[in-house]
Amino acid sequence: MEIRRTPDLSDSAVRWGRNGPARLRVLLGLSAAAAAASVLAACSSAGTSAAPSSGATAGSSSPAAAAASTVTTEKIGGATVLANSKGLTLYSFGPDTPTKSNCNGTCAQNWPPETGPVTAVGVKGTFATIKRSDGSTQATFDGHPLYTFVGDNAPGQAKGNGLNAAGGVWHEITLSGTAAPASNGGGNGY
Repeated sequence: MEIRRTPDLSDSAVRWGRNGPARLRVLLGLSAAAAAASVLAACSSAGTSAAPSSGATAGSSSPAAAAASTVTTEKIGGATVLANSKGLTLYSFGPDTPTKSNCNGTCAQNWPPETGPVTAVGVKGTFATIKRSDGSTQATFDGHPLYTFVGDNAPGQAKGNGLNAAGGVWHEITLSGTAAPASNGGGNGY
């Protein structure tokens, strides 16, 4: 029985084998691109900012506000609700405060925080951000941290509306009209 040696990355045959210098240049280029992307991501998420919508009083703009993600609105039943850029309904959580999210760990897996900053054209209200306990930035609307719900798979769904889960009640962010009744009465899990 013959034992074959598997080369490691320090093996010169692997580093300088066929097309070795070209492969090294590609790897160095990919590393540089990844580093540049990390720097850009870090710069765009630094600090907190309030990004008033066009319906709110205009303030001075900041670089973070210029890089804000745009949210939309969706009609669900008799209500117009705030939705993220993918069209998924945005929710608020009853136990939250304007400066603190109380949905972490498993709760945040089921109710993913909407990262910020965000803005929406024509929506009256104030968009801002808060720092979460894990250091990430979460978008807020009129003092309510924003979340999506894993049970919503497509635009126009609000399966999380009215659920009592993770220690509090979840509500879609209603901009006009009457919110749909709760999708089910239970759900103390998560």
